[in-house]
Amino acid sequence: MAVLFIGFLAWVYQAAQPPPPKICGSPDGPPITAPRIKLRDGRHLAYKEHGVPKDEAKYKIIFVHGFSSCRHDAVVADTLSPDTVKELGVYIVSFDRPGYGESDPDPNRTLKSIALDIEELADQLGLGSKFYVIGWQV
Repeated sequence: MAVLFIGFLAWVYQAAQPPPPKICGSPDGPPITAPRIKLRDGRHLAYKEHGVPKDEAKYKIIFVHGFSSCRHDAVVADTLSPDTVKELGVYIVSFDRPGYGESDPDPNRTLKSIALDIEELADQLGLGSKFYVIGWQV
């Protein structure tokens, strides 16, 4: 009886486990629809650009979304009128944090790792040595 009970518990435990994540672009995963950069560790970050072209920008901003958002929810880009953005020369890039949207998950994610991801994003997009980072939590 004990063996059957333990076997039943093992089956319940296994049935309760979430399925493995489906990585964007993998054979059974969702399609890739956003531009992405490849990070040093092999993961990808999806991003979206807003505002004036980065070569013309006076202000370059990287927008970090909160827990219930994604790269499409760049609040700053959505609240400014296109004329204001052009007049101020604002370029905003928003990205899907690891594990959100079309960005690959990072099983070793820490506060430092997201900062390193932002640094790599800025380097690969050629933002230069001066840019601003803002975040929004809803």
